[in-house]
Amino acid sequence: MSAAMVTEFFTSFNFKDTFTAGMILFAVIDIIGSIPIIVDLRRKVGHVQSEKASIVAGILMIVFMFVGESMLGLIGIDVNSFAVAGAFIIFFIALEMILGIQLYKDDAPETAAIIPIAFPLIAGAGTLTSVLSLRSEFAAINIIVAIIFNIGFVYVVLKNSGRIEKLIGKQGINVVRKIFGVILLAIAVKLFATNIKELF
Repeated sequence: MSAAMVTEFFTSFNFKDTFTAGMILFAVIDIIGSIPIIVDLRRKVGHVQSEKASIVAGILMIVFMFVGESMLGLIGIDVNSFAVAGAFIIFFIALEMILGIQLYKDDAPETAAIIPIAFPLIAGAGTLTSVLSLRSEFAAINIIVAIIFNIGFVYVVLKNSGRIEKLIGKQGINVVRKIFGVILLAIAVKLFATNIKELF
């Protein structure tokens, strides 16, 4: 990477874009909505590897953001097509959150090792699809910062899941999920509208 490319990478930072990307990822990751699963895992195995799970999930998202497009290129799919597909996934995730239904989420994992927490609970198919879809709208630095902030928040939630559940209760968790579900629904529509034009 040349000095000019490095400079361009860092000068592309935009607070508004970072905030928007961060909110999208926050809603898709839905770590607040996953608190009941995390609490249940703690009861079953006694310990959740918060640090490892957060770091692995963050690495997965950042790596997929950079190599995902190349992987798609190998099978002949462009980013705009993937972004439209991502919009559909985000749309259905939003419906799950708003309506309180379960369309295609995996069952609660049996153990609290890195695999079930980091993937698919945090960096699942919806999150990875969203990360790559964001590449069609935002500069890489904005998405990376958004990922880092979200992973920091995920770590705090994993560490304090029991306290958070007691503090806001199950009804509070449901209200937060529905609010972010509506936001996510609007984001899915915008993502679809922006990228569908590029296909025609």
